[in-house]
Amino acid sequence: MLDGFVPWPPELAERYRSAGYWKGVALGQLVAESARRHPDKIAAVDATRRVTYTQLLDEADRIAAGLAGLGVGSGDRVMLHLPNVIEFLTTMVGLFRLGAVPVMALPGHRRDEITQLAIASGAVGYVGPDRFQGFDFRVLAREVQTDAPHLKHVVIVGDAAEFTALADLAKSEIRDLPPVDAADVALLLLSGGTTGVPKLIPRTHDDYAYNMFACAEVVEFAEDSVYLAANPVPHNAALGCPGALGALVVGGKAVLAGNPSPELVFPLITNEGVTHTALVPALALLWAETAHTSPVDMTGMVIQVGSSKFSATAVDRVRTSLGCRLMNVYGIGEGLITSTRLSDPIELVYTCEGRPICPEDEIRVVDAEGNDVPTGVTGELLTRGPYTIRGYFAAPEVNRRSFTADGFYRSGDLARLTDDGNLVIEGRLKDIIHHLGEKVSAEEVESHVLTHSQIRDTAVVGVPDEQRDERLCVFVVQAADTGAPPTLRAIREHIRGRGLASYKLPDELIVVPDLPRTPVGKVDKNALRARLTQPQGS
Repeated sequence: MLDGFVPWPPELAERYRSAGYWKGVALGQLVAESARRHPDKIAAVDATRRVTYTQLLDEADRIAAGLAGLGVGSGDRVMLHLPNVIEFLTTMVGLFRLGAVPVMALPGHRRDEITQLAIASGAVGYVGPDRFQGFDFRVLAREVQTDAPHLKHVVIVGDAAEFTALADLAKSEIRDLPPVDAADVALLLLSGGTTGVPKLIPRTHDDYAYNMFACAEVVEFAEDSVYLAANPVPHNAALGCPGALGALVVGGKAVLAGNPSPELVFPLITNEGVTHTALVPALALLWAETAHTSPVDMTGMVIQVGSSKFSATAVDRVRTSLGCRLMNVYGIGEGLITSTRLSDPIELVYTCEGRPICPEDEIRVVDAEGNDVPTGVTGELLTRGPYTIRGYFAAPEVNRRSFTADGFYRSGDLARLTDDGNLVIEGRLKDIIHHLGEKVSAEEVESHVLTHSQIRDTAVVGVPDEQRDERLCVFVVQAADTGAPPTLRAIREHIRGRGLASYKLPDELIVVPDLPRTPVGKVDKNALRARLTQPQGS
C-alpha cells in the first residue's frame, strides 16, 4: 500500500467488494482485456495518428519496460504533463501496467505548479512534450529538477535534447510485468483546492474502475460508442467520467482533440462518429453559436455539462442549435458524481444536478455546526461511498479539516436535496473560481499578485460570464508613492513571469483605495462581487 494513502475501513471495503462495485481488476488489466476482445479495432485517435487496441497495448507495455529499465517501479510517482495526444494514453496505461502512479498535471501548468506537484507527490519522473503551443517544456523540466532534485527521470515526446525520448522507450523489449493489486493507488488527480498548494487525490484501481463503468452505464456508453475528449484529458471528467480512459476500459473509441474549438472538433464529430463528450456551459454555448454558421449533425449525441450552472435559456439554445441530448452533471475529483438521466424531463437538466450514480453513495447536507438539515434546505454537501476518497495523499492536516471523523468528505459546496432525491448545487464555501473550464484558487492568484512592487493589497473574485464560466477580476490597492497604478497587462505579465498558468491570469483590474472588510476583519468578497454585478450608474 502506498505510503500517504488513506484506505477505506476494512468492513466498508469488504462491503463494496461483496456488492460488486470493486472487482479486483487493475486498470491496465482492464485495457488489456479490451485489447483481447477487440485486437484490430481502433482504440484511439489524435491529430496525427490512429492506433488499434493491439497497437496501443503494445506501445504501453514497451513504455512500461523502458521505464522499468530506468529504475521506475511499483508505487513510484511519475508526472504526466502531456496534451491530448495518444502518447498520454500509452504512457498512462504503461504506468498502470508497471504499478507506477501517474500524477495528472494539466497542460497549462507551468514552473510554479509543476514544482509544487513534484514536491508534494515525491515524483521520481516527469513526462512532457518538447514544445506545445509555443512553450518549451524542456526548459520547464530543467527548472523543476533544480528545485526538486528527487525528480530523476525526464522523458520527452519529440526532440528530447539531453533527456530521454519517449520514442526510444517505446522500442524497449517487452518484459514480464509485476502483478498489480487493484486495491492500490492507480493515479493521483488534482483537486481544485482553496490554496495554491496542490491537494493530490489518490484514486485506486478498484474505485476508479467503478467510477468509469458506472458513468458509462448512466450515459449509455458502450463498445460501439465514441468519446471525444474536447478538454484536457488529465481532467477527471475527460479522463474517467467515462472519459477517454473509460472508453478504453469499456472497449469503445477515444478521440483526443487538441483543443475544444468548434473549428477543430466539429469535423472530428462528423468524421469519427462521436457519440459522447463533456463540456462546460460556456463552451456548449460557443458550439451552439458556431453551429449557426458551421452546421454539424449532433443528433442523438450525448453532451454532459458541468462545472457551473446551466440555465434554462442556455439549455434551450444548445438543444435547438445542436440537436443533442443533454445531461447536467456534478462531479468532484475526490469522488461523488451526480447526474440527470437521459430519460429525465428536460426541466431537470436546468434545475438540478441529478442523482448519484451509485446506490452506495451517501449524501448529507449539513449546517455550520454539522447538523443535517431538512430536505429543501441549503447547507454544505458531505459525501462518502465506494469511489469517494477517505483522505488526500500525504496530507494529514488537510484531511483533519476536509473529512469528518466517520469518513464523510466535506465538499465545500452549498447544496440542497429535492423531495425526489435530486441534488441542487447553490454555490461554494470554498473560494474557487471557474475560469475557462478550469478551477482557479483565488488565494493562489492573490499570493502572486501581491509580489508586484506597486501593490499593497489585493483580492481576486469571480463573477458569472457566459464566455469564460466566470470572469476573473482582481482588485488592487496601490502601494504608496509608486507613481501611476499598474495596468492589467503589467499584472498579467508579472504573474505569468512567476510561472503561473495562463488560465489563472485575471481578465479585469480594478484599482481601489482600500478593500471592504467584514466585522471580523476579513475581505468582504461579497461586496466586491456586488460592485461588479450591479447595473451601471446604480
